[in-house]
Amino acid sequence: MRALGGNVGDGDFFDIGLVDEIVDCAIAHAAGAQYKYSHAGRMVIYPHMTDADEPAVDVPVVADEPIVEEVPIEKAIVEEVPVEEPIVEEVVDPHAGQRLVVVKHHALVRLSHWLNVPILFGMIVSGLSIYWASPVFLHKPNPVTHSRDYLADLGISIARHVPGATADPSWFYNHFGLGVFNLAGGLRWHWLFVYLFIANGILYLLGLVLGRGYRALLPRRSMLGESLAMVRYYAGVVPMKIARRPWPHPEITTKYNALQRGAYASMPVAGALAIASGWAMHKPVQLWWLERIFGSYDGARIVHFIVMIYFVLFLIPHLILVLVDGWDTMRSMIVGWSERGELGVGGGVSEKTAELLIDATPAPTPDALLPTPATGGAE
Repeated sequence: MRALGGNVGDGDFFDIGLVDEIVDCAIAHAAGAQYKYSHAGRMVIYPHMTDADEPAVDVPVVADEPIVEEVPIEKAIVEEVPVEEPIVEEVVDPHAGQRLVVVKHHALVRLSHWLNVPILFGMIVSGLSIYWASPVFLHKPNPVTHSRDYLADLGISIARHVPGATADPSWFYNHFGLGVFNLAGGLRWHWLFVYLFIANGILYLLGLVLGRGYRALLPRRSMLGESLAMVRYYAGVVPMKIARRPWPHPEITTKYNALQRGAYASMPVAGALAIASGWAMHKPVQLWWLERIFGSYDGARIVHFIVMIYFVLFLIPHLILVLVDGWDTMRSMIVGWSERGELGVGGGVSEKTAELLIDATPAPTPDALLPTPATGGAE
């Protein structure tokens, strides 16, 4: 068997020359491939050729796109409207240097209110001298003082605690009336003050109508509940003050609270009862029908005396509440206006606040501790 470069088994079985030829062919083949795919291999060399003689390369011709002339877009004509700037008006306080106050009471109401003080005083002291002549409320004679009159007993009890006083049944009438054994003088003075009382009552009613203050006295559906709330407040205000616990005032949205409204509205009714029962006693024969309304002559006397007690009982808490509420409340009954109040609260006209300008320095800031009409201050 002939082998490459010799026979099998010979030392020349592998022909070294043949192997070298194979390797040289492989190297040459590799070098040719590298040249073929290189840039120089792809170039075509033309002898004696310049750049001008370089053959033209076929370049595909692309049709030119038609040139479209840009048509100028006309801008929309926008009419510029001048923007009006808001006119800022300078706010001028028309009340600068003045006080805003709340109108409270009509002039006739204030006048009749203060005239009632001496008139009621004169009626009471003169009426006590009339009552001494014929007391209405009697009891069995006291074995020590021999008194049958409750008012005489009251005077004796007071005189026992007054140094140098004589405790006798006449002490009360001598110090709170025109004296004993003065029936004629008591009647004359009493009827003088009665006529003044009637005239003053007419002024008061006229002032309520003209100033529309009567609207603040009309009853309301919520009057009962508000009255109970005010009774609860008045009953607990002193104990809570002592205990230093908060005790808020019921919210009041009108000129008067329910108790004030009822008390003030009852004054014209009480005055009418006093006048009617007095005329029934004065003319029991001519005005017999009026006497029969009260049941009898003594019935008219009892009603008359009870009305007098009612006036006294009204006056005491009224004065106390006014003093507690402060000077502003009393001044409102003198000049007719107050510096305290809110819109819709405390006004005398239709219960709405009316503003009255007073040329003066600005009012000081109210003390937060002082009550306001919204908290039901006394008036």
